[in-house]
Amino acid sequence: MAKRTFFNRFSWQRLTIDRLVTVVLFLGIFAMAARFPFDSDSWWHLQSGRWIVQNGAIPRADPFSFTRFGQPWIDHGWLAQIGWFLAFDWFGYAGPVVLLAALVTAAFYFAWLQCRDENRWLQAFILVLAATASGIIWAARPQMVSFLLTAVVSFLLYRFKQGQTRIIWWLPAVMLLWVNIHGGFAIGFILIVSYLFGEVGNVILKSGAPGIGWRGLRTLALAALVSGAVIPLNPNGLQMLAYPFRTVGIAVLQEFIAEWQSPNFHEFFLHPFIWLLLAALTAFGLSGRRADFTDLTLVALFAYMSLLAVRNIPLFALVTAPVIVRYSSAAWERWRGTAHPAPPPIKPGLMAAMNWFIVLLLVGMALVRMAQSSSLAANEADQAGYLPVNAVAYLREAAPPGPIFNNYNWGGYLIWALPQYPVFVDGRTDLFDDDFLRQYLAIYLGEEGWQEKLDSFDINLILIEPDSGLAREMGRTDGWEQIYADAIASVYKRQLEHHD
Repeated sequence: MAKRTFFNRFSWQRLTIDRLVTVVLFLGIFAMAARFPFDSDSWWHLQSGRWIVQNGAIPRADPFSFTRFGQPWIDHGWLAQIGWFLAFDWFGYAGPVVLLAALVTAAFYFAWLQCRDENRWLQAFILVLAATASGIIWAARPQMVSFLLTAVVSFLLYRFKQGQTRIIWWLPAVMLLWVNIHGGFAIGFILIVSYLFGEVGNVILKSGAPGIGWRGLRTLALAALVSGAVIPLNPNGLQMLAYPFRTVGIAVLQEFIAEWQSPNFHEFFLHPFIWLLLAALTAFGLSGRRADFTDLTLVALFAYMSLLAVRNIPLFALVTAPVIVRYSSAAWERWRGTAHPAPPPIKPGLMAAMNWFIVLLLVGMALVRMAQSSSLAANEADQAGYLPVNAVAYLREAAPPGPIFNNYNWGGYLIWALPQYPVFVDGRTDLFDDDFLRQYLAIYLGEEGWQEKLDSFDINLILIEPDSGLAREMGRTDGWEQIYADAIASVYKRQLEHHD
């Protein structure tokens, strides 16, 4: 009898409706993230991970392109690249699918920890909305580990503000890991500066919100200095201090790469960001309490960053979702009052049975989705819809002479799938400077002088989309022969007798 009571208490009836909401939240986020894992840039990260594993070293010079071959290259994501490659090498597509879903779910778990005592229904609604907004970057790339570490640093800072003073000394360890995983480690310092600025504001303005005071500010500033001191502890040393600024300073990114541009709100997939921003403003206004200046700083700064570049929207969603939950919960309680009507009575055993049925159903759905996303055939079919899969197969067999000129977005895939042809350009924007990328664009768009620029690189092979500007010029230019074409890609070979 004692065993039965123990089982009922700890394994069966503990799944209350509140706990069910939380379980459903994280099952839902995991299922959302269990998608096809690769985008166009995932491939060069995989190849870099393979290169590191095979050579037992971290590349310090470019091994993948012919236009920058042998030139200094900062492989800032080396540690994460090893992880992504091994996951794919050992487990096929299932490895990256599970790893991607786990990273996303863990990130939102750390966000949830910052608002765990608030209204469970609002938690679920806002965190799912935030997950939807952040989904635009979910892919098997080092930036997803950076996404998780953003949530970890945000959690550490929040707990420090709540009075757990010792927890702040985890910051240097996290930053040391981060700088060896992704160049996005700068986000950690943006969060730290946001807290420093916000807490100074709380002290000066006497906001009435619980803050860390001048003593806490000194501790946080010291932790920030120690965190900065560990940044050179990486294979690229002091160069990593300037790396984030090098990437942001490439003007072509803002002009031609969608994720670096301001959001186009006519695109519906960007609307969850608008909803989150409006929810933040509404929650601040209706909460009935004076806003914490640090919370205002986080919302304002990350909203500003997101309005400048689409790639920052996921950061806004992850960082501000707990803030929105806290203030919206206060607004909800203020609107409803403190009295809560009693729900209709349901027998505990029946309620637990219903809750477990829902959980098992969702687990089954998540497993089905994970299996579909891990299927070799399904992934290959997905890739064939946006990558030159068939054209690459043709080039691998026919082996016409290079060098090759390729579409920017396909460079990473060619690095992985067609390594015998070093690429002209790929997504490693930090390796290719503004001048080079403008030359690439002039050729790709078929602008005046494209032939001379193409000749200067001794290009003998071209792999581009059929509707590109260069493809249109190829159709009316002597000296080139189309040797392959499908709906995704066209391949042109130089008629060598026309090439001086």
